[in-house]
Amino acid sequence: MGSSAKKKKEKKKDFQKPKLKVGKAKPKAANATDTSFRAKAIALKQQSISTSAPTVEAQCAHHLGLLNHKSDTQRRDSLAYLTTTISAHPPGLPLPQPTSVIIPAVQRLILDGSNAVRQQLLKLLQSLPKDEIAGHADQLLLHTRAGMTHLATDIRIFALGLLEWLLGVAGIEVVSCAGGWAKTLKCFLSLLSWQTDSSSKWSASKSFGKGAGDSKVHVKQMNALAAFLRVGLLPPSQTTVTNMNGVSTFPLWQTAHHILTERSNVYAHLNLFGAARDEEAEMYEDREDRQRIFRDRAEAAVAAGLEQATKGGGEMGRAAAQLRKLVKAGMADFHGEEQ
Repeated sequence: MGSSAKKKKEKKKDFQKPKLKVGKAKPKAANATDTSFRAKAIALKQQSISTSAPTVEAQCAHHLGLLNHKSDTQRRDSLAYLTTTISAHPPGLPLPQPTSVIIPAVQRLILDGSNAVRQQLLKLLQSLPKDEIAGHADQLLLHTRAGMTHLATDIRIFALGLLEWLLGVAGIEVVSCAGGWAKTLKCFLSLLSWQTDSSSKWSASKSFGKGAGDSKVHVKQMNALAAFLRVGLLPPSQTTVTNMNGVSTFPLWQTAHHILTERSNVYAHLNLFGAARDEEAEMYEDREDRQRIFRDRAEAAVAAGLEQATKGGGEMGRAAAQLRKLVKAGMADFHGEEQ
């Protein structure tokens, strides 16, 4: 009886609530954690910023990959980062990413639907070394021609401006690359509604000004065509080999025709090992060849189209008059040789 009463009393004690006196602290739980300690510093392993931060090369490669992002804001920001990095790069040192990697990655953005992306793309291209643009002129021209024939007017206008910049940076490479002369010339005549007829000759459309688009766009197109023909038809500035007194010396005559060229793959125009190309896809590095193609395929159409544009007067008439003057100057010696 004694042990049974003792067990019952202990069991009842487990359910009794202790009575606390006023001012007495509550007893701590058995599993309480002591946090009364103090530490002056906490050291974490492998958290050094200098060893974990990505390099500039890695960041540029990352932003090149982000150019495929569906957000136009992200594409614009990535182009802006590349532009800032290249502009701040010390001259004479290799770029964080070579031009041969940057241009193939960004050239398709010529057709981007966002105007902010296209404008930032132009800034990026302008920040690249000019001497390295020439090697990629054919690919840039290919995308530029696609932009010139785009359905969106703002993309067509941007492509015209990009072509003028490209002609200023690498004009000879643009007009002499494969398809650079004949195909671009045909593209211009199509834009200006100077269409081809059944005999594969290019003639001016009789409906010039009707359904051909906005007149301001035509003015920009004629200005870009003038810049294109200026590079392709006008003779380059010729330099004369002189001695220290500034007088031409014998026998150093026509030295430019005998010195080694600075261009790579100088015999590419012969197409010795490539697939056969048609006349439009040929490389016309010689000015006389470009004059011949212009005479056979486009001169009559350009003359007829400019005559109708001049009659319209205004800004279009002035642009047509300037273009006619340029064509006359560029073809003067060619027609003189024929006569």
